[in-house]
Amino acid sequence: MEIINQIKERLSEVGLKATHPRIVILRELMISNDHPTAESIHEIIKVDNPSISLGSVYRILDVLVDSGLIQRVSVRSGSKRYDANMSPHGHFYCLQSNKIQDFYDEELYGLINDFFRKKRIKNFKIKEIKLQVNGERIDPEVDVTII
Repeated sequence: MEIINQIKERLSEVGLKATHPRIVILRELMISNDHPTAESIHEIIKVDNPSISLGSVYRILDVLVDSGLIQRVSVRSGSKRYDANMSPHGHFYCLQSNKIQDFYDEELYGLINDFFRKKRIKNFKIKEIKLQVNGERIDPEVDVTII
């Protein structure tokens, strides 16, 4: 029940009503580690929530992205994936399996931010820096790690 209260609070903070479909979809994103598509979210939630259509899932995801509660993750396959983790992090994207794995490296983000602070970029204000590393896992059964 605690996660539901957190979701209601997060929705309220950005001025959104805490409707049942929004709560269900945001909850699924928050407990998911695999950066799901709208279709995969719909497949999971429709078991207990058959009245929530795929179209509603797409619309709610757009509202959640626009409100800053979640982010869209682009992948080479062209599918839209979603992430409720809004803390600074990057993604490893496996071209073979389409799996996305989060990674955290404060040193790397510090270097990137320092680089752009030192450079003079005219007529452009950086709002956000996203890092996605595309590649192939050597052993598909083992998570990618930074040593």
